[in-house]
Order: sequence, then structure tokens, then C-alpha cells
Amino acid sequence: MRSALNDHAASLPGAFMVVQWGDAHVYKVGPPEKAKVFAILGLQVNRVTVKCQDTDTADFLIEIGAAERAKYLPRGGWVSFDLNDTALDDLLVRIDTSYDTVRAGLTKAVRADLPPR
Repeated sequence: MRSALNDHAASLPGAFMVVQWGDAHVYKVGPPEKAKVFAILGLQVNRVTVKCQDTDTADFLIEIGAAERAKYLPRGGWVSFDLNDTALDDLLVRIDTSYDTVRAGLTKAVRADLPPR
């Protein structure tokens, strides 16, 4: 599953991966100097962290027990999903939503330089 998530996140237009915060695979979109994080896959933890389209969605997912509030990212609708408790297809959709949400938040000039989605 982890391999499929890594491959999918890396395949999104303008996305790239860096290893930071220890050993986490951090996926960003945009030029390196202005890139924004859209997904985090830690190697030591069996979780993927993504941004929801809004805080209400994040709060709902946390309330129903589908996700947890993302550690170190307490604001802005970031949540973490356990890879053992969430279907691959759902996680792929969550990565897409996070990517689209973060990409939409980039400046118009940065978005214009990205490959089309």
C-alpha cells in the first residue's frame, strides 16, 4: 500500500518528494522555493497525513473516528489516516483532495507555471 501511495503522490502534476523531518516522505507541489506540502508518509509510522478541503470535513472525519488530528499540524484541516484501517482507494482520493486543495492555495503565478491537472 505504501508503494502505491508514494507512486500516486509523486505522479501528480508538479509534485515532488523530499525526505525531511527525520525519514518522512513529504510530497509538495510547486517550484521548490515556493512549494507547499500536500501529503506526508512517515516511514516509522503507518500513517498518511493530508489536508482536507476544509476544517469542517477534518473535524467530521476526526469525530467519526476515521482520522486523527495531524500531529504537529493542528490547524488548517490536516488529518492523519492509519494505513491499516483505511482502504487504498479512499487514501488515493484523500491524497488527490489534499493536492487539489493545496494547489488551489498557491499564488496564481505559481499555478500558471504548473503542468495542467
